Amino acid sequence: MRVVATAGHVDHGKSTLVRLLTGMEPDRWAEERRRGLTIDLGFAWTTLSGKEIAFVDVPGHQRFVPNMLAGIGPVPAVLFVVAADEGWKPQSAEHLAALRALDVRHLLLVLTRADLADPEPALSQAKQQLGEVPHVVVSGKTGQGMDELRAAILALVDRLPEPEPTADVRLWLDRSFTVGGAGTVVTGTLAAGTIGKGTELQLASTGEILRVRGLHTLGRQAESVAAVARIAVNLRGIDRAELIRGDALLTPGRWLTSTVADVLVTAELPRELVVHVGSAAVPAHVRPLGTVGARLTLARPLPLRIGDRVLLRDPGRGAVLGGATVADLDPRPLRRRGAATARAAELTGDPLTLHLRTKGFARSAELRAAGLRAPEPVIVDWHADPGHWAALIRSVPTEVESWRLAHPLEPGLPVDVLRQRLDLPDAALITPLLRAAGLSATAGRVGAVALPARIEQALAKLTTELTANPFAAPDAGRLAELGLGGKELAAAVRAGRLIRIADGVVLLPDAVPRAAGMLAGLASPFTLSQARQALDTSRRVAVPLLELLDRRGITERLPDSTRRLS
Repeated sequence: MRVVATAGHVDHGKSTLVRLLTGMEPDRWAEERRRGLTIDLGFAWTTLSGKEIAFVDVPGHQRFVPNMLAGIGPVPAVLFVVAADEGWKPQSAEHLAALRALDVRHLLLVLTRADLADPEPALSQAKQQLGEVPHVVVSGKTGQGMDELRAAILALVDRLPEPEPTADVRLWLDRSFTVGGAGTVVTGTLAAGTIGKGTELQLASTGEILRVRGLHTLGRQAESVAAVARIAVNLRGIDRAELIRGDALLTPGRWLTSTVADVLVTAELPRELVVHVGSAAVPAHVRPLGTVGARLTLARPLPLRIGDRVLLRDPGRGAVLGGATVADLDPRPLRRRGAATARAAELTGDPLTLHLRTKGFARSAELRAAGLRAPEPVIVDWHADPGHWAALIRSVPTEVESWRLAHPLEPGLPVDVLRQRLDLPDAALITPLLRAAGLSATAGRVGAVALPARIEQALAKLTTELTANPFAAPDAGRLAELGLGGKELAAAVRAGRLIRIADGVVLLPDAVPRAAGMLAGLASPFTLSQARQALDTSRRVAVPLLELLDRRGITERLPDSTRRLS
């Protein structure tokens, strides 16, 4: 299916065209039909040469411009209608300004009421405003040009970009109503993605998850509808009063809703205006960002993506001010003097670079929700600003050295402390960061360093003594003579220089395998006394050493307190 909207001055024949093309009445309200004036959005459809085409008929009167914008917002192509007997009029200009603001590029100019006047003057006026666009001259009364119009509409839709049926859904709602026996129904133009029966969708305004109960498109039930399409969605668990025009149904977890957005815009803006996007119209406060942008503070959150086009309108003057392109959905506060000017310079750069520079790090899902293509990740799905990442790499050695100076008895900087100091959002970033810095982590610590010289000297003496008599652990007096107190011994153990088998009892790291080898020469089972004699040590050392061997599964203690090798 393709979807086309109408545009043009009031009473220039937009609804008549839709009626002739489809055989359907687009004006839904009795008042519209009585007055011959479209007030709200109208919808109709037809099939041309096997192609289904839906029409969104919009009001032309100046009083109903917000309704017109709600209809045009999600639609990619427009029939721009100008009456031959009236020519270019004020609302023609306002509708054109809206189309340009929304960057709608696929237009077909339709000159109507050719039976009432020579269409050439009106055509000349329109082309002065629209430029060289395809055009057709018709008369609703005589039927002149209707076949040519159908052919031109087919050519128009053939020029449209291919839809994206696998894209994330953002269905802007333009109607909500209740159907007896079915419940709440909403309608909109599905510009991208696919909605199926049973699909879960997220309501943008509240975050509530809703389930699709049923689908209609072009008056038919459907199990699934892919973009582009006019669609009616029957929802479970929500009253129609909770749904308003301008809300949206979203693929859950795939969109960012924002109340503050930085946009690129060159028009001079008032302090207060209305932002139109999709079918939404939201008041906003404006803060200029130099001459290239503005910060919009929205009255309610909107599901936006970077690159979205929005229309800015002054409701007081009833004027379209221009279009803007969303550049950032979560901008930093502007607190310092000159911050707005600096921000303006940033906005003109690459959006992905700007986002990562602002955040430092971002996950793939966050970038996708913002409408950005993810670069190569640092690890798994984490992406980093190159400048920030380079600065972190440079900081690692400094942090490690700073820790060493402050904690000389520690074997290295704990990785969790490093993560906190560098403000990393995920511990998984530690490994690639250390790798990039030429370092690694051992036992949860980074940058193990040599022990202080005085401890090294004491350990050298102790090592000599224990090498000569491996199980003659020094007593408290000897440790004190060597200057090895509790902190020093703990540092040596953490550094792998000693093994602690009990409070105040330390041996060299190879004590366990050496003891196992010596006990293997005893007849099994053996007693504590036999083990003590074989190891040439005291009971103070033998008891905790044998208990350590038991815990490690090297020896087994029997019910009579003898032991055997496992």
